[in-house]
Amino acid sequence: MDGEVDGPMVDDSGRRRRVHGMLKMYYGLNEEGKAEELPESLDPCDINGPHFDPELFLNKLRRECSLAELMDQETCMVKQIRSLDSDMQTLVYENYNKFISATDTIRKMKNDFKKMEDEMDCLSANMAAITDFSASISGTLQDQHTQITKLSGVHTLLRKLQFLFELPARLNKCLELQAYAQAVRSHRRARCVLEQYSHLPSFKGIQDDCHAIMDKLAQELRQKFRDGGSSAKDLSECVELLLQLDEPAEELCDKFLNHARSRLESDLQGLEAEIRPYSSSSSMKDASTRRSSSAAPGSSTDNSPKTAAIPSPTSNTDILEFIDRGCNEFVSSLCLVITSYQELFINHAQTGELATKNIPQMANGKLNTFVDDLAARYFSLVERRIQEEKGVADNSLLVRALDRFHRRLQAVTKLLPGSSVPNQGTEIVIRAATERVKQYLSALQSFYMDSLTDVRQALATPRLSVASASVSGGGAFPGGLASSRDTPTSLPELLSSLSSSILNQIKSVLASVHLFTAKDITFSNKPYFKGEFCSQGVRESLVVSFIKFVCQSSRQFCESAGDKGGSTPPALLLLLSRLCLDYETSTISYILTLTDEQFLVQHHSPVTAVTSLCAEAREAAQKLLNHYVKVQGLIISQMLRKSVETRDWVNTIEPRNVRAVMKRVVEDTTSIDVQVGLLYEEGVRKAHSSDSSKRTFSVYSSSRQQARYAASYTPSAPMDTNLLSNIHKLFSERIDIFSSVEFNKVSVMTGIIKISLKTFLECVRLRTFGRYGLQQIQVDCHYLQMYLWRFVSDENLVHFLLDEIVGSSAHRCLDPAPMEQSVIEVICERG
Repeated sequence: MDGEVDGPMVDDSGRRRRVHGMLKMYYGLNEEGKAEELPESLDPCDINGPHFDPELFLNKLRRECSLAELMDQETCMVKQIRSLDSDMQTLVYENYNKFISATDTIRKMKNDFKKMEDEMDCLSANMAAITDFSASISGTLQDQHTQITKLSGVHTLLRKLQFLFELPARLNKCLELQAYAQAVRSHRRARCVLEQYSHLPSFKGIQDDCHAIMDKLAQELRQKFRDGGSSAKDLSECVELLLQLDEPAEELCDKFLNHARSRLESDLQGLEAEIRPYSSSSSMKDASTRRSSSAAPGSSTDNSPKTAAIPSPTSNTDILEFIDRGCNEFVSSLCLVITSYQELFINHAQTGELATKNIPQMANGKLNTFVDDLAARYFSLVERRIQEEKGVADNSLLVRALDRFHRRLQAVTKLLPGSSVPNQGTEIVIRAATERVKQYLSALQSFYMDSLTDVRQALATPRLSVASASVSGGGAFPGGLASSRDTPTSLPELLSSLSSSILNQIKSVLASVHLFTAKDITFSNKPYFKGEFCSQGVRESLVVSFIKFVCQSSRQFCESAGDKGGSTPPALLLLLSRLCLDYETSTISYILTLTDEQFLVQHHSPVTAVTSLCAEAREAAQKLLNHYVKVQGLIISQMLRKSVETRDWVNTIEPRNVRAVMKRVVEDTTSIDVQVGLLYEEGVRKAHSSDSSKRTFSVYSSSRQQARYAASYTPSAPMDTNLLSNIHKLFSERIDIFSSVEFNKVSVMTGIIKISLKTFLECVRLRTFGRYGLQQIQVDCHYLQMYLWRFVSDENLVHFLLDEIVGSSAHRCLDPAPMEQSVIEVICERG
């Protein structure tokens, strides 16, 4: 129903606006009702122009339009004429109603004004009568007016004299009633008169009596001022009265501030009593450190950092209660003292008789010194209490305490605009936030090192050897999981658990630090805090420093000097290299993006670029992987070196099987291949030949055949073969044994096998061989060739090194009689 009612009303109002618009167009009016100044049209065919000619218009239509168009034109004009007629009638009707209403209103106003005129005439007559009556009274009393004025003056003088004569008694009465303010006001009223007429004996006596009474009053005020139990209001009244009694302002300032200092120092002593001495604090820290060191090593998976287990040394009150007490007692009292002092010695002294004595400048200087001294002591206590907040488990109390501390100091800013106290308080807030960031960084570093310790323990578990760690896994991890059912079972799970726990810890720390920038914290939006804190404090000092710590601590595992590098499990090196590589590819960018978005970091100061951190992480990953290759290569090389050095190669028996050490080398290489494959991709290999595992080795490096070599064996023959071998090396590709490896399994295995076979070659070059010794080397090399070519990127590298080993054995053989290839294959296949 509402829609049906509103519809016609909307249509009616729209129609009226349209009608008025057409009429304005017809009369040439604008929105303000004024005629628009438009250029006149001279076209006689313009039906709206002043020079319109109907005959010319009709002739033009007949010439240019068809019959149908003429009919349409006629219909349109008829409609417009009818519409204009209707609109004119409507407009006249509406204006007629308005004219009638206006006439009625004017008639009513005329009647009202007639009644008002009658009332005004009556009022004018009354005022004239009152004026005549007042004039008659004034004429009657004119003679007595002068006498009354004279008597009034005498009466006033007598009252003043009576006041002067009664002043000593009045002052004594006020002194008895302790109405000191009333006594001072009475004396100030009479002081000028008494001084003016002091040459008269009567007035001189009154003045002396008043001086004696006021001296006694001043003495009582001083005693009350020195009384420690006086309230602030009483002190203010005492000071104001003493100033009115012309007491020295500087002395009063010192007395007022000394009295206030005693009260404020008692508040500071109460705060200091809540802070335990450093000795007890340090002993409690040592005890808490012993408790944390004796805890189980698997307690590092909590989302709270390690230092959360250390309790605060102060057990009586927390930091928020301490700050609340300091603000409610010391800061509030200090603000009250400042307000009272300014009202007495600065604001009040700028008016009246004291304005010419430069009291405000002197008083302001004393006040600033007084406030700075006490505020320094208060800030020292606050900083000592903040330093005791070592636990980082719950950051909300510290943030709320700092917010309240900063908020209450703003009152001092309003009272003392030029004071340095608020700036010093702000510096304390900034230092506390920065120190808390350092504590979180230390907690993250401890968490990371503890996590690595747990990983090392997991890798060192007897059931998790180097080989089995790559296949089955197990052991403890930074979760302290009791059952093996919940323990990571492979290197990828160890890596994933380590990476996720570190990332979760970083997120937890960022969430705790984010409390400093909450919207309801007063100092969080201040430009002197937020920009520098978010950019340099959180991003650089916390996140970037932790990422650099991860990279630097990982690189320290590559130190080979002494036992430090050798004691690092190779699996840990491999895992850390993959961790640093993952940081380079994605984790660093994710962490920094999360930090920038969470803290709205604006880089006003120079910050560490993501690319430089990624480069540092990649460098650490490369160094760790190279060291892993070196360590694994040295482990296999050690077995090969001992197997060569502990055997008598001249008097050995004829080979019937492959030596056990070669089988161990193949097994360990296979285990390393599986281990590396769990964390790194396969990589690119060169195309293998179809007979890679059937490759045969000659006993020398040249292309000569065995029969030719045996037939021409003379003392000069080894020289020739050595020369040909060296020529062959010149045209072969140089092999860099300790070159950097790529981040894939094939490159890692190639580096390990290169180091192992190069060690084998160098050990062979230091030994002398008999016939069977040479044949044993042939069997061992063929066995290695059967398996090792699968692990490297280029099988020719293995073939070349094994050729070198067999050739070096032949050169150092006393009776170089090689074994038949078929026999070698049978021995190797038999294992």
